[in-house]
Amino acid sequence: MLFHYHLEKQIMTRLTTFAFVAACSLGAASLSAQQPARTPVTRGARARTYKREVPDSLLSRVTISEDSARAIALRQVPGGRVQALELEYEDGALLYSWDIKVRGKAGITEVHISAIDGKVLSKEHENH
Repeated sequence: MLFHYHLEKQIMTRLTTFAFVAACSLGAASLSAQQPARTPVTRGARARTYKREVPDSLLSRVTISEDSARAIALRQVPGGRVQALELEYEDGALLYSWDIKVRGKAGITEVHISAIDGKVLSKEHENH
């Protein structure tokens, strides 16, 4: 009988410890999910930064996140790196205007992404 008591106590201690560790893990995951995205964007071991003009007055109207719009724009310019971003109204459309540079290629490619639905509105390579 004494053996069963110690066995049950040991099992309960382990279950309590397991439950505590699981609760802590869930709490940490919840807190990390609440952290806002930061600029500069870190990819690999080096940070990538770019000029960013994003007025708060326009930011409150977007439905596509900056990160999503950046991913869409970069798919339009393979091997490109973002040089600048501007959130603006142009021709009545709220858009992200991305300046993307490809190493070894002259000029930049400007990609406009709708800040409302994520559609590619235009893509133009500019040599300056």
